[in-house]
Amino acid sequence: MPELVIVGGGFAGLWSAAAAANVRGAGDLRITLVAPDDDMVLRPRLHRLDPGWSRVPLKRFLDPIDVGHLRARVTGIDTATRQIHLDDRSIAYDRLVLAAGSHLVRAEIPGAEHLFDIDTVDGAARLADHLRGLQTFTAVVIGSGFTGLEIATELADRGQVVLIERAATVAPDLGPGPRPVIEAALTELGIDVRLDATVASVHADGVTLADGRTVTAQVVIWTAGMQASPLTAHIPAERDALGRLKVDSRLRAHHDVFAAGDVAAAPADLDHHTIQSCQFATPMGKAAGHNAAADLLGLPLVDFAPDPYVTCLDLGAAGAVFTTGWHREVQLTGSQGKDLKNTILDVIHPPLDDAHEILRQAARQSNGVSG
Repeated sequence: MPELVIVGGGFAGLWSAAAAANVRGAGDLRITLVAPDDDMVLRPRLHRLDPGWSRVPLKRFLDPIDVGHLRARVTGIDTATRQIHLDDRSIAYDRLVLAAGSHLVRAEIPGAEHLFDIDTVDGAARLADHLRGLQTFTAVVIGSGFTGLEIATELADRGQVVLIERAATVAPDLGPGPRPVIEAALTELGIDVRLDATVASVHADGVTLADGRTVTAQVVIWTAGMQASPLTAHIPAERDALGRLKVDSRLRAHHDVFAAGDVAAAPADLDHHTIQSCQFATPMGKAAGHNAAADLLGLPLVDFAPDPYVTCLDLGAAGAVFTTGWHREVQLTGSQGKDLKNTILDVIHPPLDDAHEILRQAARQSNGVSG
C-alpha cells in the first residue's frame, strides 16, 4: 500500500491529512502524520496567555478520519532513498508533505536566558505563570510586528508596557495602511513606544539599549523574527530568506515532496507569495495533502488558489483592526474589529470527533476543489 507521510502537526499538517483522507476514498493509501506531541497548538491564540484554550488533541481529529499519528521527532529527510529519520529509527514514504512550521528566531544578545516568548504553548505558559506571581509589573516587548503588538496590547491593562522597535516606525512590516489605527491604540493604552531603539543586553531587572539607556522591567518578551523549520534544508530545492521552500502552484517542492504552511513560499497571486500565517497554512495544507494523495493514486492535481489576503490584528482593550488586500486597507476597527477577531479565533479551531465534518471542511478549499 502506498505510504503518504505528513511531517508536522499544525494547521498545514492537520489539513493535509484531512484532504489526503478525502482523496483516499478513490483508492488504497496509508496516511501517517508525524509529530512529537499529542496536541496541535493554535499559535494565533497564544497572546491571550491561556495555553489550555490553545491546545487541540490530535487524536480527536486524526482518529475519525483513519490517519495514523506517529509520535516522534524528525531529525532528517533523505529524498534520494525516500526515508525520514527519527530519533531512534527511519521510516519510508512514497510521497511526503513537509508541514513542519516555523520557530522564533532566538535572540543572540547577552542575557538572552532572561527572555520570555509566546512562540510555543510552553513559552506562553511560562510567561503566564511568571506574571501571576507579580502584583504589578513593567513589561518590555521587543519587536512591533504582529506578535509584538498583540502581546503588548494584551498586557497593557495589567501593567505598564514598553514597546521597543529598531525601525523608525511602529509596525514596519504591516505598512502604512493600519499604522494610524495602531498608533492611536498604543497611545490609548498608555504603551511607551521606543523607536530607533535596539536592545544590547537583557538582565534580571530589565534591558540595556544600544545607546546606553536602561529600562527597568520585571519581564522582557522577545517577538522579533520567524524562521522556517530547519528540516527544509534537507530538501534539495531553492529556499528563500526565511528558509522556506519555493514551491510551484501545486505546492510541489521536489519530485515526491510537497510543502505547506510556514515551510513553503507559494504564489498567492500573480504579484505576491504567501506569508507565514494560519490564513495561508490551512488552504496550503489542503492543497498539498490533496495533491500528494492524488499524485500517488493517478488522479488530477489542483492549483493552490487562496482567498484574497486579509489581516486582523488584536489590539487588546483598544479593539482590533481588520484590513483587506496587500496594501492593508482598513475596513473595521475598535469593537467591530474585535468581534471579528474573536470570531476568527473560534473559527480556526478544527472540528473534532466528526469524520463527516472534518472531511467536509477539508474539501471546502480555496484552490478549486469543491466541497
